[in-house]
Amino acid sequence: MDEPDDLEVVGVAYETVDQRAAVSANRRWWDDEADVYQAEHGAFLAGTAESEPDLGAADFVWCPEGLREADMQLLGPTASLAGRVVLEIGCGAAQCGRWLSRLGASVVAIDLSAGQLRHAQAAIHAAADEAAPLLAQADAGALPLADSSIDIACSAFGAVPFVTDSAAVMREVARVLRPGGRWVFSTNHPMRWCLRDDPGPAGLVIERSYFDRSSYIERAADGTPVYVEAHRTIGDRVRELVDAGFVVRDIVEPEWPSDHERIWGQWSPLRGKLFPGTAIFVAQLSS
Repeated sequence: MDEPDDLEVVGVAYETVDQRAAVSANRRWWDDEADVYQAEHGAFLAGTAESEPDLGAADFVWCPEGLREADMQLLGPTASLAGRVVLEIGCGAAQCGRWLSRLGASVVAIDLSAGQLRHAQAAIHAAADEAAPLLAQADAGALPLADSSIDIACSAFGAVPFVTDSAAVMREVARVLRPGGRWVFSTNHPMRWCLRDDPGPAGLVIERSYFDRSSYIERAADGTPVYVEAHRTIGDRVRELVDAGFVVRDIVEPEWPSDHERIWGQWSPLRGKLFPGTAIFVAQLSS
């Protein structure tokens, strides 16, 4: 597919998009937006203060609500992660993967975007850790890994929200996981699909059907998609996991922390106190 010369958005639509078009659009988008994204959110994701950023810092933050894996232990007890082979999907600057590596896990961190992986590589260099993730550029729907080679797979708002064929991703994760392996991912809570993309009072308006599975698309002047975000209901996610051979152990819908005042896109204290913004799916591959 030919890509536009720039990413200027001239129109938006809700339509069905095939996975190939979504991959092309989102690879280009995240390559172009990586610097801005990491400048805005990198410190929060790495667990450092915005006023004192540390390029080499690492933490595992699941969502804009600020839930940390050290507290939640959704991947299993923290002490049990040493020696495990972990796949991080949609790793961005690999803050999560670097945190896991420091616990002694062997981590493969993939992202569709070379721009995001450039930030991951810079952070690894800055930290000079003896253990660091193995980075790879790859599509979540075509994982470059052998069957049954991974103990745990995770994704903190990585590829899943941007994949139009998310059932294929679930099957791929099931393929590379060992029997009994855990797959945990966070994504936009599908309830948010219904509401305006606004963190303030104007966003407390339902304008779309929860059951509309069309994708949100931003287009360039020539009509080429330059950004794609997909929608699935809670039931869709559960069925995709079960069909791929997983048992769903939990669905976490984080409440907004009372002391958390950060606004991130449409996530805000106002909205977060009324309804969930994130859904975290905890699944285990059948033995």
